[in-house]
Amino acid sequence: MPPETPRMPIPRIRRYQQWLQQRHGLVFQDYDALWRWSTTELGAFWQSVWDYFELQSPTPHRAVLANNTMPGAQWFPGAQVNYACQVLRHVDAAHAAGQPALIACNERGQQRQLSWPELRRQVAALALHLQAQGVQPGDRVAAYLPNIPETIVAFLACASIGAVWSLCAPDMGTHAVLDRFRQITPKVLIAIDGVAYAGQSHDRSAVLAELRAALPSLQHVLLVSDLDTTKTIAGCHDWARATARNDAQVADFQPLWLAFDHPLWIVYSSGTTGLPKPIVHGHGGMVLVMLQLAALHNDIGCSYAPETLGERFHWYSSTGWVMWNAQVGGLLSGTTCVLFDGSPGGSRERPDWGVLWRMAAATGVTFFGAGAAFYGNCMKAGLQPQDCGDLSRIRTLGSTGSPLSAEVQQWGSHFMQVAGVADIFWANISGGTDFAGAFLGGNRELAHTPGRMQCRMLGAAVEAWDEAGQPVLDQVGELVCTQPIPSMPLFLWGDADGARYQASYFEMYPPGLGRRPGGGDLPPEAGSVWRHGDWIGIGGPAQPGCVIYGRSDATINRHGLRMGTSEVYAAVEALPEVLDSLVVDLEYLGRESFMPLFVVLRPGLTLDSALQERIRAAIRQSLSPRFLPDEIMQVEQVPRTLSGKKQELPIKKLLLGQPLEQVIHRDAMANPGCLPWYQDYAARRAGNFAIK
Repeated sequence: MPPETPRMPIPRIRRYQQWLQQRHGLVFQDYDALWRWSTTELGAFWQSVWDYFELQSPTPHRAVLANNTMPGAQWFPGAQVNYACQVLRHVDAAHAAGQPALIACNERGQQRQLSWPELRRQVAALALHLQAQGVQPGDRVAAYLPNIPETIVAFLACASIGAVWSLCAPDMGTHAVLDRFRQITPKVLIAIDGVAYAGQSHDRSAVLAELRAALPSLQHVLLVSDLDTTKTIAGCHDWARATARNDAQVADFQPLWLAFDHPLWIVYSSGTTGLPKPIVHGHGGMVLVMLQLAALHNDIGCSYAPETLGERFHWYSSTGWVMWNAQVGGLLSGTTCVLFDGSPGGSRERPDWGVLWRMAAATGVTFFGAGAAFYGNCMKAGLQPQDCGDLSRIRTLGSTGSPLSAEVQQWGSHFMQVAGVADIFWANISGGTDFAGAFLGGNRELAHTPGRMQCRMLGAAVEAWDEAGQPVLDQVGELVCTQPIPSMPLFLWGDADGARYQASYFEMYPPGLGRRPGGGDLPPEAGSVWRHGDWIGIGGPAQPGCVIYGRSDATINRHGLRMGTSEVYAAVEALPEVLDSLVVDLEYLGRESFMPLFVVLRPGLTLDSALQERIRAAIRQSLSPRFLPDEIMQVEQVPRTLSGKKQELPIKKLLLGQPLEQVIHRDAMANPGCLPWYQDYAARRAGNFAIK
């Protein structure tokens, strides 16, 4: 068990404000004034983040924000950074204080630790191995790995030599992985041969063979072995051997200094059409934003600092969710990260929602994060603190992925109170894979209303806009961000002219509208605001805080994991029995995601239980069990526009309770005669998922 952290250390956001006063003479009346400064004086704010965290560069930057356009903002030109440098700068101090870098647990009950010096050694050994295989800055390294220390070592090794990292979770099927990796033509693949989940072992060697066969750009494959077997796979190099090196070159290895906007990783965010978007984020932007999120808003401390000695950060995530990236970001602050690989709820035969809590108790976790659905499942299971061990070291509960209802949050606060923690802080955040950060988050010093997020993040110029493009308070509107953030995408891989990036986030509102820092318009050359695709409500003075009400587009969001509807269609419509299909995700505040799938079958066929199981199996094998529909319904037609586009968003709005005449223009439809069936279905299910 780590040394005892003070029950309530001074919040880091207060320390930051004290530093602003001492260094710059800046005093703010309240958080709202601080937020407005951070979103109006963008250069001063992000420079303060750089200085407060003492970021290092061998060359000075010429400006903070050299070009405020959206897209196309240019941050810190001239500066050189490396994500891995920021992580490894903590090695000596953290090790001297007796703090490990990683604590890794899994559902098999195994636990292991990785010290900071051993993390540095393995990163250096693997980096030298990759360089020996010809990996150069800018080359892509793809990984098919679970949430284990090897994944973090591989990522940091890639970052240290300027290679571009990209990761898919082993619960994803071959087609879904190839839809991502084919776009980026990786030179190296690092994969695992098997995983355990929900009490079962899953051999992934066949998937690995399919990936190798379908990715002709591969020149080198590294295999992490998890299967209880001595067999080897031809053509694969052994991970253990590649990371075993411990010589003078390893000891002398230093990460490369890279341009601030050098690509760090490629993550994927699926839209409603086409292949998943391969989103490229940069080294410098991610270092800044991860530090701002973890330290200032989530109040995660450095594990070797006296005031937060022994801090231990856990956020349950698969490697297919951007919260894996956020978990790794804890290392940037010198924080011990606690990983868990496996099912958070036991197996189907033996459900157990105390698994993560007992792991937290055993490892001394101080920050415990998970998706909102996890807490809801714990509540429904009737979980009791006395069955979970000593949870008294937990100071913070984190939640994201989907809206957290007031009922579930109140349950969680009571759960922790019974566990002996009366002053639990909820760090409820909302952001996205798209910019690997958060728009909304927590502040330990603000009042907290269950079911609401406390504030807009520093540096995030978030507003709710009505249909006319005007900011509104105390009503639901489109979530927009009117100013750039350093972690916004550099570009989408393969999007040579930037058209897909522009269409994904910047096409809804006219260029220049709302783009002036602090409010007002700018000339069209400034570009357009970022439209995120969420419904948001921002409270006024009488009811502060923010609420995310769900997606305003048709993207599927299953407990924080996003998938494009096109990927579901590709899996389902590959079946010979299915002619057409439509899927919508009816996630909304205070309710679990509900996803119905509508299928058009070949003439003479009926949707029986056997066909339903084949459809589910196709989704399970091609995508992931996480994207199985809650209900499958046979329909005569899928609503389409005159141009043939599926009417996903109008049907979603209809099923959420909006009147048919307000969501669909019949004259623009190719088959308006099919609408009465969907209208009747919506009426039958109105009590289940209409917006309240």
